[in-house]
Amino acid sequence: MENVQKKMTVLVTGGTGFLGVHTVLQLLQQGYKVKTTLRSLSKKDTIIKALEEAGITNFSHLSFIEADLTSDNNWDEAVKDCDYVLHVASPFPAQDPKDENELIIPARDGALRVLKASRDAGVKRVVLTSSFAAVGYSKNIKDHIFTEEDWTDVNAELPAYIKSKTVAEKSAWEFIEKEGNGLELSVINPVGIFGPAVGGITSASLDIAVSGILDGTLNYTPTFTMGVVDVRDVVDIHIKTMLSPKSAGERFIATSDGVMSFYDVAELFKKERPQYAENIQKLEPIGEEFYKEMSNEKAKTILDWNPRSREEALLASVDSLMGNS
Repeated sequence: MENVQKKMTVLVTGGTGFLGVHTVLQLLQQGYKVKTTLRSLSKKDTIIKALEEAGITNFSHLSFIEADLTSDNNWDEAVKDCDYVLHVASPFPAQDPKDENELIIPARDGALRVLKASRDAGVKRVVLTSSFAAVGYSKNIKDHIFTEEDWTDVNAELPAYIKSKTVAEKSAWEFIEKEGNGLELSVINPVGIFGPAVGGITSASLDIAVSGILDGTLNYTPTFTMGVVDVRDVVDIHIKTMLSPKSAGERFIATSDGVMSFYDVAELFKKERPQYAENIQKLEPIGEEFYKEMSNEKAKTILDWNPRSREEALLASVDSLMGNS
């Protein structure tokens, strides 16, 4: 297996992101040749520093390409000689933009750019990182357990980010059906991604739900519950999906078992990491809590994927952010 992997080249889009850098890390650890795109090559040192911190010493199998999802430049170079493409890059805003198209257009056109370039270069399969946002955000049915059969309705009243992920994923499936020309597509739909930050590279989820709770800036709990998944397991499901003959044309929800509210997260931190809990506010719910439940049965069954618990994922975030890893 090791020798086979050494001959395989994988493109990871958006290597400076939280999920991107972890994806590059695991692929290098497993012996793949890795290419990664950055919007600017000036960010290269950030990735190298993070990978060094995570134990990588040999960078001979890693190369960088400057490419932006909003431009055609260099995508043909990025996908050249690649067996697989993991398209994990996507904008995640701190707040909703005034015009939803600021998010929808780059997400959709970026995915189509990557798919077209991959098809033209003879890539075997693209694994697209979508989101649970594309699965479970227009139905509020009591006791409904969301599966990969569910879709968020793009015509519903939705925040721009949720709409952008749904539109981008739908556009990707449509492209494969009409113009894919043999290119395989698989999609991962993660819930909130947590776990350890390497090299100081965090995400909106970590900044809001971990740092925000720990430093006391968050003083209420939103009315929804969320799924939690560890970034290391999200990378694992991408690699398993990339390699599994059964996963072509499939989408997989990536979540640990069960769901949590922000109140539950705060209580977990107080109980398990009391040394960091002094600034945590009493989180009052705003309105009646709504439970969203989702199933990870498909990924477990088809891919033999076994994610860490949500508690482990969240505590790994705390430990890496607070310097206790």
